[in-house]
Amino acid sequence: MPVFNMAGCRTDCVEKPFSIGFQKFGRFVGRHPWWFFICPLVISTALGTGFYFLEDMEANNIEDQFTPVNGPAKLERKFVEENFPLNNSVYSNQRLYTMGEFASFIAVSRDPNIFTDGAIKEILRLDKKVREIKLSRGHEQLTYEGLCARKSNKCIPNKILDIMNHYGSNIDQTELTFPFFRFGFTTIFLGYSVGGVNVSSTVIKSAKAIRLFYCLKEGNRSTTDLWLNEFLKVFPSNQSLNFITVTHSTSLSRQVEFEANTRDVIPLFSITYVIAIVFSIVSCLRFDCVRNKVWVATFGVLSAGLAVLSAFGMMLHIGVPFVMTVANSPFLILGIGVDDMFILISCWQQTNVHARVEDRLADTYKEAAISITITTLTDVLAFYIGLMTPFRSVQSFCLYTSTAILFCFLYSITFFGAFLVLNGRRENSNKHWLTCKEVPEDCPVGRSKWYDLCCVGGAYDRHTGAEEVQPMNQFFKKHYGPFLVKPWTKVCVILLYSVYLSISIYGCFQIQEGIDLRNLAADDSYVNRYYDDEKAYFYEYGPNIMVIIRGEFAYWEEKNMLDLESCVEDFKNLSFIEKDIFTSWLKSYKYYGHHTNLNLSVENVFKTNLSSFLRSYSDFKQDVNFTNNSIRASRFFIQTVNITTALDEMNMLNNLRDTARRCSVPLLVYHPVFIYHDQYAVIVSNTVQNISVTTAVMLLISLLLIPNPLCCLWVTFSIASVIVGVTGFMALWDVNLDTISMIILVVCIGFSVDFSAHISYAFVSNKKPTANEKAVEALFHLGYPILQGALSTILGVIVLSASKNYIFRTFFKIMFLVIFFGLFHGITFIPVFLTFFDFCSSNAGNVSPQEKRTLENQAMTNCQPKNIQEKAIDHDKQIYDNHTFLPDNQQLFPTQPCPSVWTLTVNTHHTQSGQMCMASTVPMFRVDSQTYEVQMYTASNDAVTVNCNQNLGSGEHHCVIGNNQPPVLQECNAPVINCSDSADPVP
Repeated sequence: MPVFNMAGCRTDCVEKPFSIGFQKFGRFVGRHPWWFFICPLVISTALGTGFYFLEDMEANNIEDQFTPVNGPAKLERKFVEENFPLNNSVYSNQRLYTMGEFASFIAVSRDPNIFTDGAIKEILRLDKKVREIKLSRGHEQLTYEGLCARKSNKCIPNKILDIMNHYGSNIDQTELTFPFFRFGFTTIFLGYSVGGVNVSSTVIKSAKAIRLFYCLKEGNRSTTDLWLNEFLKVFPSNQSLNFITVTHSTSLSRQVEFEANTRDVIPLFSITYVIAIVFSIVSCLRFDCVRNKVWVATFGVLSAGLAVLSAFGMMLHIGVPFVMTVANSPFLILGIGVDDMFILISCWQQTNVHARVEDRLADTYKEAAISITITTLTDVLAFYIGLMTPFRSVQSFCLYTSTAILFCFLYSITFFGAFLVLNGRRENSNKHWLTCKEVPEDCPVGRSKWYDLCCVGGAYDRHTGAEEVQPMNQFFKKHYGPFLVKPWTKVCVILLYSVYLSISIYGCFQIQEGIDLRNLAADDSYVNRYYDDEKAYFYEYGPNIMVIIRGEFAYWEEKNMLDLESCVEDFKNLSFIEKDIFTSWLKSYKYYGHHTNLNLSVENVFKTNLSSFLRSYSDFKQDVNFTNNSIRASRFFIQTVNITTALDEMNMLNNLRDTARRCSVPLLVYHPVFIYHDQYAVIVSNTVQNISVTTAVMLLISLLLIPNPLCCLWVTFSIASVIVGVTGFMALWDVNLDTISMIILVVCIGFSVDFSAHISYAFVSNKKPTANEKAVEALFHLGYPILQGALSTILGVIVLSASKNYIFRTFFKIMFLVIFFGLFHGITFIPVFLTFFDFCSSNAGNVSPQEKRTLENQAMTNCQPKNIQEKAIDHDKQIYDNHTFLPDNQQLFPTQPCPSVWTLTVNTHHTQSGQMCMASTVPMFRVDSQTYEVQMYTASNDAVTVNCNQNLGSGEHHCVIGNNQPPVLQECNAPVINCSDSADPVP
């Protein structure tokens, strides 16, 4: 009864012609190597001139690059800007629609209480020095007094300084109430000025910190920026202070520090490039002065460098903004390029060293085409899908990186392929890798070992004609592979995977959202020290939120007033809102109307008296857009408290907007920090969308290029598994889900496909009969190249772990997790899981006598000269790579179970023994002179394996058909068939 073979469901309608197309292209490159070597150099040089525009194309504005394009807060800001224009003569910090222009410092007491005579004197001395900062611009003198924000024609004061000056050394005996203090005829809010307070019945017993602001007038950035830069240069934070420590910042600081990070990463790339070259050379080093691949490795890394040069140059010529996140790209491209190089070298080494060089490259491209094409397509599409994200920093990174990957692929099959040909010609002439002088293949008698090592080369595998198998490949075939497919090892792998998945899922529930803006500066930046003090001592009172009534609204109607008051109460009832701190022009106007006996429920009275009220209260005049006797918009303010974490910020924004949405009055809420908090609203949804779309596209590509649908599902499984692992472990490694990690998670999909696709394709495309053997064979061919590619990528980004910047360190952390988990899936989990499901392997089962006769008949048909010639024309490697059949000398074993055996002619340099006999007409690719494995094809093209063992000297051949475990050897009572050595094999 025939076994149902799900491997028969194949999708090689794309894969096969694709491989043939690459084979032809490889032969063309092999015949014209200099063209394909020089043209990429010329193209790279031409496109590289785009770096002339690098400075002009730099776009590192934090708001533009790290906030959502057309985010809700930007639309809200536009509404505020149009309806509540700034008035520099009546400055109010809470009414700004931007973060404003300012300098600030925080003084922290070395003692438990900052309200001591010594600390106050030092603070007042610092304040004086700040006010004395001045600089010249041409003939103009720029001073704080001339640039400060004003109200009532005076610089906006730090009220806490007025209190200090007023009470002097007696301030520690004064009952300062918190957060409001009645000072003369005014009430001062101390929540933003005094921090780390210890309060008893609203009276401050002690305080740890004082924060001062020096606000500058809006609308003259070029001038105010000069003064702020001078403040950063001369601020006396390093002077001798005995009672306080000081940290400082300005409205420019975050941007300036962020831009400085790009310059800091350039030396790291230089180190990475050197590491990549050294690693590639060591990986490709051979103790054979002819087969040594030192120059191949060097030019492989150079190929990746040319790809970066070409892609970046082209993008700069086009005018694509260069964002700091793009600086991560070269590290990634270097790893990807070197990965492709290792795959191509691995396939090149499996070709026959005595074949023509163009044929060797053709065979290399035929074998490697699908692997490197899948990796390129998946990586490129992953990045292009990343263009859908609403963050410009992500869009620029994706565009630069995807273009660089395309160039990397093109240069791998042109520039690097051409160099393989040039190097192959040198090897064919048996010339030294360094001197290019011809050297002997065997060491002359009497020469030393050093001479043998340095001046003798050209060794190859005498059985296969290919280059000698590297020790690491043998390790995967003889040790790691067999160990991995043992039953108890599989059980351990399953348990390990269960632990991995459990920890990953737990980590996914710990993920935090959003990028902390303090992380945009270097770790040792003065800005971060200021933020640390701010978070430690001034966390209690958060942003003062505008609640805006949009459009015309009948404020005088009682029903509308009740609706509005209900909405206000909803806001006040939010857990993070301080009920007692509420600023409303309407509340004050009603109080004003009550004391002047005005009936404000009448429209005419309400509007007629509003102008006089607003003239009396200048601050409120900025809160009402009263134009042409119509109130177009108005606003009031609510105070947030205890907003300390990214989660608090996200919940605050969502709850405020939900409350405004539920209100029957048309409301919107706004604060300048909402521009940055908008990322919380889109980060998760965009991440899920990008991952879903990318995974679907990856599955489609896999279905087209991997000739087995069920194995494509394993690729998809690998994607999902690696994403879960990376997401979970990055949360446990203190990495948030933000714009940086979001795009690297999409990259994660591409790399997941890379590793799993390599091994899955090798699994389904080899001719081994059982799933275990297929797994071992796949690891033998691609285990080491995958390991090399993974290590090269990790080495490509490892220097970023030493970066002082969060963005680069985050890039390293996530890429390390991606590569580590992807590698582990590729060479451990996926091979083991594939062996559990024999869907992707051929299985002939036990062969009946009738089937054996069918096999013999099929063998007779296959060996006819016409069929052999057809297969030769098709370049069927399984038949014609190293062997030629002589159908005229066919002989049969007289007894079963051995099928027909044909005399095999081999070149003398292909085998150590002249006695080589092959069962059937389809020998395996590698042939050992003592043990060998061959395959026969039935009429239905199902594969049946014949395992044969020749006891040299005994004249016995033992054969077993099928996949019996353990194999049962049956003696074939037949004389030894002597194979003739022939210098003239049949073509």
